[in-house]
Amino acid sequence: MSLEAVLERYGRGWRGPAIAALIAFLAGLPGVFAMPPLDRDESRFAQATAQMLETGEFIVIRFQDEPRFKKPVGIHWLQAASVAAFSEAEAREIWAYRLPSLLGAMLAAAACAWGASVFFGGPTGLLAGAILGSTFLLSTEAFIAKTDAVLAGTTTLAMAALARIYAAGREGGKAGRVTRLLFWLGLSGAILVKGPVGLMVVVLTAMSLSLWDRRWRWLKDLGWIWGLIILAAVVGPWAGAVTVATDGTFWTTAFGADFAPKLVGGQESHGAPPGYHTLLTPLLIFPGALLLPAALALGWRQRHEPGVKFALCWLVPAWIVFEATPTKLVHYTLPTYGALAWLMAAAVLRAPLGTVVRWAGIALSVLAGGVLAIGVVYLTTLYGDPTDWPAAVLTALLLVAAGVCGAWLLWRGWAGKAIAAASVLTILGHGAFAALFAPRLAPLWLSARTEQALSEARLLPRQGIAPAPVAVAGYAEPSLVFALGTPTDLGGVDQAVEALAEQRPAVIEGREQAAFEAAMKASRVRAREIARIDGLDYSNGDETSLRLYAPIPSVSP
Repeated sequence: MSLEAVLERYGRGWRGPAIAALIAFLAGLPGVFAMPPLDRDESRFAQATAQMLETGEFIVIRFQDEPRFKKPVGIHWLQAASVAAFSEAEAREIWAYRLPSLLGAMLAAAACAWGASVFFGGPTGLLAGAILGSTFLLSTEAFIAKTDAVLAGTTTLAMAALARIYAAGREGGKAGRVTRLLFWLGLSGAILVKGPVGLMVVVLTAMSLSLWDRRWRWLKDLGWIWGLIILAAVVGPWAGAVTVATDGTFWTTAFGADFAPKLVGGQESHGAPPGYHTLLTPLLIFPGALLLPAALALGWRQRHEPGVKFALCWLVPAWIVFEATPTKLVHYTLPTYGALAWLMAAAVLRAPLGTVVRWAGIALSVLAGGVLAIGVVYLTTLYGDPTDWPAAVLTALLLVAAGVCGAWLLWRGWAGKAIAAASVLTILGHGAFAALFAPRLAPLWLSARTEQALSEARLLPRQGIAPAPVAVAGYAEPSLVFALGTPTDLGGVDQAVEALAEQRPAVIEGREQAAFEAAMKASRVRAREIARIDGLDYSNGDETSLRLYAPIPSVSP
């Protein structure tokens, strides 16, 4: 059965979005369970959620004693619900915190398929959702317990519903209430998860379409009165409660100290010049790099077609804002990837691709697959050992095969088979990367190894034997707090010596070792070293050595 026949058979009705969601599920699932907790954002989010469950405080977000006034509460509530349903805060099982991200990626793929089908038909919608679900960036965000996959899902849902409202308005009709309800729910969810980002994408798209068409009447069909009531009902209770609880400090900090600085400078060393996102897109949207030139060519040639016009208004204005903003991270443009997936799928299922776009796609596919494979080999040479090479070779071969196989099929003129084969191989390669390769790079997982060493020595506080908290001097990554528990003492050498005197374990980073030994000698506290954990703190690039100490009980005279 040809690809076109498969898409025609399974792309109709609810089956297209459901299959797209399944593809996103398969692409993201391996990393959910296999990857250790990541620094810094994921572990900060997970730790703050764990504290909500421990304390029952679900309004003010905190990391230990420090308020986290940067993002709204939506992701924490989703994570808390997931942990309460499938695990518990004391267990510190990161997979339970990641499930909302996996569901967000599935929602993004399903919504992409649903939205595209109104303009291009169900088969094209299914292909668009499948392309988005298999992209390297979305399937990676699917196993990271933070906002971005959920933001992609809620924003793409709002955009898909907006597309259907726009399409109905062009034909003189009106979208159904369910469609308008989904628009407002998607928009409200995006705001509750990450503030103004999803709203910006929606507003820029609606304004661009209206200016292009010189028609604004279709916007009246959004259901403004009850839609704004829904938005207020979703966002308002928490917004009011956090305003009262923090005396307005949340908003001054979130906008004045977090959001606004990103608009004027590179915050937290994440600055980059314009073109950063565009340059990285072939890697991040892989295997879609194969069709990226065809998508852009279709966007230009067919720009007056309603579906293509909507995709361009979704993609271009928001992309310009992301490129113009000094602070840049690779996931910022993810809410616009659905538009690219629409254009890619439409390009595949239309007339044969032109020679220029085919060769450009071939070059990008081989380049992206090769760069990803080289990255795997490079990481193995730096942080792997001989036993890691089978997983590294398998991962690299799958990623190279995705790029080369897709390129070869595209060269033969089989664009549909090319993206299908490349997507399958990319999902396998990404799964091997997340489940087999990356977790084996022991030097990168300092916190997980520290947790394991303390557990083996029966010194992990949640085991109920050693008293809490563990004292840590010189190393303060959030993943270690998540691993060891909320009370973890991130003090200095004096606090570590005090912990040992109180029969609590201590962790000393290498740069604090001399001061620690001097303090131990002066205090006459005794301890024994039970493990040494050497590796890389990849958050700052520093080579790091952690020494774990167990107290030696003092002997009564």
